[in-house]
Amino acid sequence: MALNLLHANDRPGAYPDSWYAATATPPGPYAPLEGARQAQVCVIGGGYTGLSTALHLARAGVDVVLLEAQRVGFGASGRNGGQVGTGFNVGQKRLEKVMGSDAARRLWQLSEEAKSLTRRLCADHASDAEWRPGVVHTCWHKAELADEIATAHYLRDHYSHDTTEVLEGAALRRLIDSPAYVGGVVDWSAGHLHPLRYAFGLARAAAEAGAVLHETSEVVEIRREGRRRRVVTAQGDLLADTVILACNGYLGGLNRKVGRRVMPINNFIAVTEPLGSRAEAVLPGGAAVADSKFVVNYFRLSHDGRLIFGGGESYGYRFPRDIAGQVRRPLEKVFPQLRDVPITHAWGGTLAITMSRLPVFARPAKGLLSASGYSGHGVALATLAGRVLADAVQGRTEDFDLLARLPAPPFPGGAKLRAPLLAAAMSWYSLRDRVGI
Repeated sequence: MALNLLHANDRPGAYPDSWYAATATPPGPYAPLEGARQAQVCVIGGGYTGLSTALHLARAGVDVVLLEAQRVGFGASGRNGGQVGTGFNVGQKRLEKVMGSDAARRLWQLSEEAKSLTRRLCADHASDAEWRPGVVHTCWHKAELADEIATAHYLRDHYSHDTTEVLEGAALRRLIDSPAYVGGVVDWSAGHLHPLRYAFGLARAAAEAGAVLHETSEVVEIRREGRRRRVVTAQGDLLADTVILACNGYLGGLNRKVGRRVMPINNFIAVTEPLGSRAEAVLPGGAAVADSKFVVNYFRLSHDGRLIFGGGESYGYRFPRDIAGQVRRPLEKVFPQLRDVPITHAWGGTLAITMSRLPVFARPAKGLLSASGYSGHGVALATLAGRVLADAVQGRTEDFDLLARLPAPPFPGGAKLRAPLLAAAMSWYSLRDRVGI
């Protein structure tokens, strides 16, 4: 039986004690599913993927019901770093080699559409999520910087992507005051936002468009009945023509075909007290930052001048007891001037990665669709996935079919060994980060 991460670290039906939850007003609550009902489409999962799918289907007049085991935005969608990045977690040259030039170009277009869609939905339905432009990729070593610059030039020359700027010396210090980095590249077409407010905006928009949302409705079984599927919760069941798995790191044992290819892992964020006048000195340009460590440090300023810093790693499914202490270590390496700054909130979250670091779009069976495993690029790609899944339900399958061709090898070791094997590999890479290899 697969470990159910819905209950491993959190109180049932409650958001974590995060700064995001403390500064956002949830919609609903939406009543749990009770009794028996029917719908054209059942979406399982109330994060970006599920909410975007429900929104796009409802706008098209499709009868759609969304089931969320906890609260909408409960998982990674409400706990992440809020960065809306460019592309996939694999470079375009690699995609060209694996997929061919035409497919890679369409994938690039989709990734650009993902940013535009996220920005538009944020403006239309979650203006309080406070979209801000700019994501900097910073480098600890000269060789990494050379690769980053070469990638920026390649995208400019081959994909007309001219929104990047190389940062070295004084140019870097205008955006980030840290002695840790030798340089970086900023992409002004990327951006960052308050992720939980964005999720709440999507939920409200989906409900207003006609989608039916049910919270605290954990799916325990999906079984086939003729041409349809019955989705079973503790309180009720739903018979649907199409079922969409939008569970990401919380899939559990609902589908083994997808589960073999998507690995849940934990990541951690800490938020400082308001920095006051020091905020402008730390990140004077207002951009978000993600660095070149394998175990990535990522950070940005909140609207009230707090540093939101993600870092540290854990290889068990349980969150560590002292999350703040775990994140403080990389925070103080990047910003030694913030040594001992008070931390007001710290929390963990469960995301999902894949072997290829590319998302997994799949049809595990007829009438069953899935999208997950965004590997750290989930804000934009999960939002896009909702539109792609909604299109596929309505017979427009071109983009889904292309994304389903992305390499999606299973993790080695099966259900029992894949987590220990991943832990060993991640421990090796985190050791490389620490010693600077």
